[in-house]
Amino acid sequence: MKALTKNRIESIDILRGVIMVIMALDHVRDYFHFGSFLGADPSATETTTPLLFFTRFITHYCAPIFVFLAGTSAFLFGYTKSKSILFKFLFTRGLWLIFLEMFVNTFIWTFNINYSFIIFQVIWAIGFSMICLSFLIFLPKRVILILGILLVAVHNTLDSVIVQGDSVQSIVWYLLHQQNVLVYDSVTILLNYPVIPWIGLMALGYLFGGFYQKDFNTSLRRKWLLRLGLGLIALFFILRGINIYGDLIPWSVQETTTKTIFSFFSITKYPPSLLYLCITLGPAMLFLRAFETTKNKLTDFFLVFGRVPLFYYFLHILVIHSFAIIGILIFGGKWQDMIFTSEGPSQNLLAYGYSLGVVYLVWIGVVLFLYPFCKKYMKYKANNKDKWWLSYL
Repeated sequence: MKALTKNRIESIDILRGVIMVIMALDHVRDYFHFGSFLGADPSATETTTPLLFFTRFITHYCAPIFVFLAGTSAFLFGYTKSKSILFKFLFTRGLWLIFLEMFVNTFIWTFNINYSFIIFQVIWAIGFSMICLSFLIFLPKRVILILGILLVAVHNTLDSVIVQGDSVQSIVWYLLHQQNVLVYDSVTILLNYPVIPWIGLMALGYLFGGFYQKDFNTSLRRKWLLRLGLGLIALFFILRGINIYGDLIPWSVQETTTKTIFSFFSITKYPPSLLYLCITLGPAMLFLRAFETTKNKLTDFFLVFGRVPLFYYFLHILVIHSFAIIGILIFGGKWQDMIFTSEGPSQNLLAYGYSLGVVYLVWIGVVLFLYPFCKKYMKYKANNKDKWWLSYL
């Protein structure tokens, strides 16, 4: 069996750590920024500002890299194991993640013990994609590659398929390709991550793990990372410039250059368009190439978060939501307004919110607060590799 070198895995963990930290910025904005509970789109050309647009755009990198590297981690986990062991791990971990999404993540996002507001977000997408990957691993790698590319590159041809209602067929389509909210008498279900492109992305991430085999030529890998990175970025600008295919919403020339730039870079996340994935994964490839051998205090800082992604994810939502209760009390509101139900956000939240400056300060505080907990858990995992259940956390 081919082995995997430590430093190469570290570059993956560093990238994962960076996007986990950036992810916290987006979620702090959700809970603290004025207008977030008004349903305002931070990317809306007419209402956004350069800093707000940047704050939202930079966080676009989180979900696709998170999912892509989950596939890569699956390869690294299973490379020295049999396909049957890898199948069992992926299938059971996928089910476990869906369970965590519905019952743990839903609660920490809403603080609603009645579960009248249920969410299906990125953890659901990873879980379902893992279940699919558990079957795909038995196919030849070339077939996995073709399927992955098709799911990522061709799914935008389905953008015109729009369904309504709550029939079984409609719900299946919402889960597959159309973001929606299901509203019933006593429960609201948010379906935010249609899975078709995420399945393809995880499959491609799985194949990407092959670049991190010990006997894979270092210079060749770096060349591939450069080619993939620049190629994906170039593809984004070419397709976006042509403005025919690749995203649900075409860009247009606006009355100012700034607004035109906003329009050009306003890309669709739910589900992630081909262009969305090109402009996020391209720079990720270049990052991996640049940080192949870089090691310093800053990379060590991000490495901590990158090695405990699931632990960090749930903990950071819990901490941010808890801080938001303090934030609304300081603002003069009621803590009960930070409990979300099937009726949606409280009307009292329409006037609530802080400036982006406060959002950034809270973000830094959250990350620094989480660091010692994540570092302690990282060491615990490293010293207890014999505990099988840690691979599920």
